[in-house]
Amino acid sequence: MTLDFLKFLKNSPTVYHAAEEIISRLQRAGFSELKEKDPWKIMPGHGYYVVRDGSLVTAFIAPLKAPTKAMTIATHLDSPCLCLKPNPESSNQEIGQLNTEIYGSPLLHTWLDRDLMIAGKITFLGTNDRVESQTVLLKDHPVIIPNLALHLDRSPADKGLVIHRQDHLKAIFSLQASQYSLEKILKEQCDYNLLISFDLSLVPKQDAEYIGANQEMIAAHRLDNLTSVYAACNAISTARPAPTILPIAFFWDHEEIGSISSRGADSVFANELIQRIATTLKLNAEEIFRMKSSSYCISADLAHGFHPNFPEKFDPQNTPHLGKGVVIKFNANQRYATNHLTAALILKLSEQYKIPIQKFASRSDIPSGSTVGSMMAAMTGIPTVDLGIGSFAMHSIRETIATSDLQSLCALMHRALELPDESL
Repeated sequence: MTLDFLKFLKNSPTVYHAAEEIISRLQRAGFSELKEKDPWKIMPGHGYYVVRDGSLVTAFIAPLKAPTKAMTIATHLDSPCLCLKPNPESSNQEIGQLNTEIYGSPLLHTWLDRDLMIAGKITFLGTNDRVESQTVLLKDHPVIIPNLALHLDRSPADKGLVIHRQDHLKAIFSLQASQYSLEKILKEQCDYNLLISFDLSLVPKQDAEYIGANQEMIAAHRLDNLTSVYAACNAISTARPAPTILPIAFFWDHEEIGSISSRGADSVFANELIQRIATTLKLNAEEIFRMKSSSYCISADLAHGFHPNFPEKFDPQNTPHLGKGVVIKFNANQRYATNHLTAALILKLSEQYKIPIQKFASRSDIPSGSTVGSMMAAMTGIPTVDLGIGSFAMHSIRETIATSDLQSLCALMHRALELPDESL
């Protein structure tokens, strides 16, 4: 399984590539596409997926009987990164630079002195003058954001590195700016008449690797949140749900910037999708309300694992450790949607199938992060639990997880989608 996960990571450098990878895996599992603008016909027992704007994917399996409950899993495809601005090119002393904009909250210093590639999606007029889009990954034209030598500024040695977001995060792509351009490089990959627009970002060239004395860890870019995405995709592709259960997996975009968009969890998409599926299956309004009130949602995102170099940053009694299982996230102020009732189902499931589980709460003087769980609960009214697996260096360009935790998360999600009706 972990070798397949490394392949999944390699094929998913951006949200657009990740969406295409999910779609490819769903198609191999027999899923068919439904388009939002078309009328839907749903066959019992068959799998379907819906794509919005190339970076929001959702997949579901039509139940064999009228659904009484939905079992949903919510994850997100995006990660903190550096995006290219619409007019990114500039030069200084003939050195070609690409101006970037910060997406989300990356650990900025980890992006310096790395071999970086340009990747994402471009929109253009094709050879037949039709507007087309294509994902790109410019492997043969890496760029770099170099640090300043210590001899030229000794203050970082004492005060730490201060990065100016406008001036210090420009990627260098050439020492002969007049001879090269981004569009010229793009044309080597794509045959088009006119480049119209793009959504491009920088991604590290270094592949995922096993770490540790016994390969017990994995280090890679975008483990937040491709760990949960992989587990959810694997679960929905292989699960055999109960006849009256409607399993759905959501792969959201824009979680790292608040989810307020047509592709984000803080939208009406999930609620409308569930209602549209139920309506297509001939449920009336009251039956839809009853189904939703009996449903359950697993919101899955990466968690903070105990860091031995910074023990003071963690609550001594409520801190998860890498290699010790799936993490249930608690927060009294609903930054996570977990409550005593929604946690109970996961704890019961883990006990039944011997899946290791940990509980997490942050220090009271260090606010926790958040994810899509509370949004899913609020928008759909479905009881929700927030969980994930522990990690080192969340939001770094290179994060670390435990191999065994990924396996536990995959097992938990698979079992959750196969729960009998009476368990929910």
